[in-house]
Amino acid sequence: MAENKMKKVRIEKVTVNMGVGQTGDELKKASTILEQITRAKPMLTKCKVKQPEWGLRPGLTIGTKVTLRGEPAEAFLKDAFTAKANKIKRRNFDRSGNFGFGIKEYIDMPKAKYDPKLGIKGFDVLVTLERPGFRVKRRKIAKARIHGSHLITPDDAIDFIKQKFGVEVE
Repeated sequence: MAENKMKKVRIEKVTVNMGVGQTGDELKKASTILEQITRAKPMLTKCKVKQPEWGLRPGLTIGTKVTLRGEPAEAFLKDAFTAKANKIKRRNFDRSGNFGFGIKEYIDMPKAKYDPKLGIKGFDVLVTLERPGFRVKRRKIAKARIHGSHLITPDDAIDFIKQKFGVEVE
């Protein structure tokens, strides 16, 4: 029996995020680190809520992120799993099959070199998975919901990660 090609899981995007919590020099260092490890230009993220205790207000630039798709996303994900010793926890998966994990120090990445001017910083890696046909929920004309049988479950995502990257899920 041939496998249904519409049921194949694939990586839609990998988002690499580094929250700094303040503007200025630290934000520039974070952007430099992200550009170094992803080889893509980072964009700045702004605060959306007011947190007076932390000195945050809406519109204040407090972080940076990079979104990777296609081949660069897969290559970066291989390196990120290497930094995590090819292990990820089951609780990192959400109900839609997407998952995320953090890396405490950017120098854990295989090709990253330590720079004393940048310091030691960590970042988050968030992976969004999809199947062919998921475009119907994003298109402009005739939007539709994805049927429950076509959604990605956490078990589907775990099987995909195990087969594609050889990652052990605890």
